[in-house]
Amino acid sequence: METFIIIGLGKVGTSIGYLLKKAGFTIVAAVDASDEALARHISRTGGRTFRHPADLDVTADCYLITTGDDQIEPVCRTLSDRIEPGAIVIHMSGAGSLALLDPARRAGAKTACIHPLQTFSDVESAIEALPGTVYGITCDPGLQSWAERLVAALGGIPFFIDHGDRPLYHAAACVVSNYLVTLIYMAERIYGRLGLDEQEARQAFWPLLRGTMQNIREKGSVPSLTGPIARGDAGTLEKHLLALGAAMPDMLPPYRELGKITADMALKKGGISSVESENIRTLLSKGA
Repeated sequence: METFIIIGLGKVGTSIGYLLKKAGFTIVAAVDASDEALARHISRTGGRTFRHPADLDVTADCYLITTGDDQIEPVCRTLSDRIEPGAIVIHMSGAGSLALLDPARRAGAKTACIHPLQTFSDVESAIEALPGTVYGITCDPGLQSWAERLVAALGGIPFFIDHGDRPLYHAAACVVSNYLVTLIYMAERIYGRLGLDEQEARQAFWPLLRGTMQNIREKGSVPSLTGPIARGDAGTLEKHLLALGAAMPDMLPPYRELGKITADMALKKGGISSVESENIRTLLSKGA
């Protein structure tokens, strides 16, 4: 099995490194500018520790760059003086392109973007959640089978993405994860206006959220849509707008924009007519 050097021993690098080691790969070295990160996580990956890619005095078959996006290209440029032709250099950015790895390609390496479609709030939960995760892959020609094998070893599911589509792929991931968290924050704030603290708010809406997510998983998004817009109840919607406008006006713009998308979904579901959908969109646009 191939040997690996991991550059960036944060949550992503540590979690993936742990699974690589568990799958039988050897982690030769780990690089991180933080002594604390190295000390905290190296036991999960193994390998020698280095503070900077320029300090590396060992080589590997594969180099896994799990730094922040802005550091990928500079790290790759540093590695290009050290890697051997035929080595594989990978980054795990969702939106970043293969072009970030051009210095390694010019040095004779093969390159790939392999992004886990998963949230990394902490190492422990990420390790538990990663099996079964889809990995968005963009790679050099001839590297597809190797990338599939690597993802399979991680317990994941490969999904190949065209080079130019990576930003769209990552935007969808942000909507699913980041913006869902934002929506929950909005709900917490509104319930907070009613006197509930965050924990009480979550306790109140958690059964609703859990049931909604289960419906989406089993039926899909459009069939799972319920609520006033789904049934064409413009009167209730107008009450929402008046209440938010009076009590929490900063909540109005996102509520209006989400409602417009919801009106399109309701029309697609067949619960409202095109006239009702247009009337709802007009109501949501008033005063915007």
